This record gives sequence, structure tokens and C-alpha cells, in this order.
Amino acid sequence: MMLRFVPRALGAALVCLTVLVTGCSSGGGSRAEASASAPAWAPHGMPAVQAGRLPAEARRTLRLIDDGGPFPYAKDGSVFGNFEGELPKQRRGHYREYTVPTPGERDRGARRIVTGSGGETYYTDDHYASFKAVLR
Repeated sequence: MMLRFVPRALGAALVCLTVLVTGCSSGGGSRAEASASAPAWAPHGMPAVQAGRLPAEARRTLRLIDDGGPFPYAKDGSVFGNFEGELPKQRRGHYREYTVPTPGERDRGARRIVTGSGGETYYTDDHYASFKAVLR
């Protein structure tokens, strides 16, 4: 009778240990993004994301920016006014915006990369309501 108890107790202990080691977070994949340290130029509390963890379309847009184009949308490279105030205040012309295509969208969609003349890079997937600092 004692022999039946030991395997069950051992199994239960292993399950508890697994839960303890892997964590109980319900954050899924976003935990890796949230744990990235924001660079000094990012506003306090802004989440950061490694460029390699952005959607493939955003990574392609970053390559186009690095290469100087050509860009698929006429508004790519235009001045971003920061009217929402989500990014640090800067003089007009400091920020430029670029479209990140959204599969299935007929227009430009809501995703953008915004760059600053000081080397800052931001990503938004909700049309400027929120941003993540992009670590490159």
C-alpha cells in the first residue's frame, strides 16, 4: 500500500515543481517583450521590444528604412506630428512615420514604425494610441 502512495506523491511533487519553475504567468509571449529594458530615449514606463520579435512586415519596413527605400506608400517618411503626445516632445520634423502593412487590410492599416532623428525607433499597432520602443 505504501508503494502505491509514493509514485502518486512523487507525480504530484513533479507537477508542483514544474508549475513553480515555469511560472504561473498568464502573459503568454508578451512577457518576453515586457521584460526588455527600454532605452534611455524612451518615455518612462514604455514597453520595449526587440526588433527581431516584431511582426515580419515590421522587420521588412525597418530594412527599407535602413536602406533608404524605396517605400511602398507615398506617406512613408513623412513628418509624424505626435499630436497624441505618446512620444517625447520634440521639434516638428524630428519624427518620421512609415507604414507597416497589415495582411488583409485594403488601406495602410493601423501599424506604423516611427523614427526620430536621434536614432529612436518606435512601433505602434493601434494607430498611435500606444507605442513600444524598438531595440535594435
